[in-house]
Amino acid sequence: MEAAYKVAFLSNTKLRLMHRDDFPILNQQVNGYPLVYFDNAATTQKPQIVIDTLANYYQTLNSNIHRGVHYLSQKATDEFEIARRTVQKFINAPSPQEVIFTRGTTESINLIAHSFGKTFLHEGDEVLISEMEHHSNIVPWQLACEEHGAKITVLPFDETGTLKIDLLESLLNNRTRIVAINHVSNTLGTINPIKEIIHIAHAKGIPVMIDGAQAISHLRVDVQDLDCDFYCFSGHKMYAPMGIGVMYGKAEWLNRMAPYQGGGEMIKTVTLEKTTYNELPFKFEAGTPSVGDTLGLKAAIDYMNTIGLETIARRENELLAHATQRLTAMDGVKIIGTAEQKTAVVSFVLKDIHPYDAGFIIDKMGIAVRTGHHCTQPIMDKLGIPGTIRASFAFYNTEEEINRLVEAILKAQSMLL
Repeated sequence: MEAAYKVAFLSNTKLRLMHRDDFPILNQQVNGYPLVYFDNAATTQKPQIVIDTLANYYQTLNSNIHRGVHYLSQKATDEFEIARRTVQKFINAPSPQEVIFTRGTTESINLIAHSFGKTFLHEGDEVLISEMEHHSNIVPWQLACEEHGAKITVLPFDETGTLKIDLLESLLNNRTRIVAINHVSNTLGTINPIKEIIHIAHAKGIPVMIDGAQAISHLRVDVQDLDCDFYCFSGHKMYAPMGIGVMYGKAEWLNRMAPYQGGGEMIKTVTLEKTTYNELPFKFEAGTPSVGDTLGLKAAIDYMNTIGLETIARRENELLAHATQRLTAMDGVKIIGTAEQKTAVVSFVLKDIHPYDAGFIIDKMGIAVRTGHHCTQPIMDKLGIPGTIRASFAFYNTEEEINRLVEAILKAQSMLL
């Protein structure tokens, strides 16, 4: 694997091809065609170094952490906390105590909605979300609002998939307790101006939670520069294993919030009458964590850092530009989401063809795309469509693969029209 990291003097083509070799799953055929994997917004593929890290943990280090004095437990604990500090540095969090490990973005948001809601939401209060949120940043807040008698308010987007930021200030008031909004739309690809959103909310004393699931593998995230109060993301969307995620939160909020789950690790003292809670971050990490997956997250971050986030972003922007140019030039194809600032996601519809029907034919040609509402039904309802076909790219994809997608679309049109 060391050779795969020596990238400084390679051409873009050699760089791209070499890194494809880091991902063993890409070296296979589907339905007799070389696999084209364009479902990276759902989950990215895993480099060999991450797979090896996971296997090595279970082969040589498997042990519970923070609880044993024996060698394996101590070693696993050390590696686990090194992973936490790696995440801290990756997002520039002020302290490792503000990095909470969860199972993923969904659990991170549920943690905040439950614990923040239990402490700060009361009858008549409001939670502001946007019209382009993933269900994971809608449903937890609906549940919290139902429990505490609060309500949801919504910031809309325009026909290009751009949030109407000019309406934000008027939607915030003295009953708004938190703004919960995504950094990047998983369906539209829109990069939202979250720093501006945070500034507007903070001017009114309102904290902001960012769903960073679709941003973390594409953009440089600096939580101190953003000044967000909470930032959530999943490992599996950034080349790490499934089952590991992160909830960053400012200590000033986390110390005031109620625990999310009870059990081992999150306690300081327990009697049959009363329990006191552990310090951060353990207060929010009840039970045995997914240690191997956490070490896999560290390996994925190290891998991304070695390539360089700027290199990754540049390559993905090239792919986005190529896909946009090719699809825009096609008859009967309409791109959904044309904001000026986007990550490498292209959602589109085909005239007179249902997305599922087209997706079935595209899959038969060995190309993995996502079809449907992408867990963003409010977007589809607003646009009056049943769903879209979504192609989402990672740096290991190629222009040649995009050309194959165009050929598959033409095939679908010829068969279904």
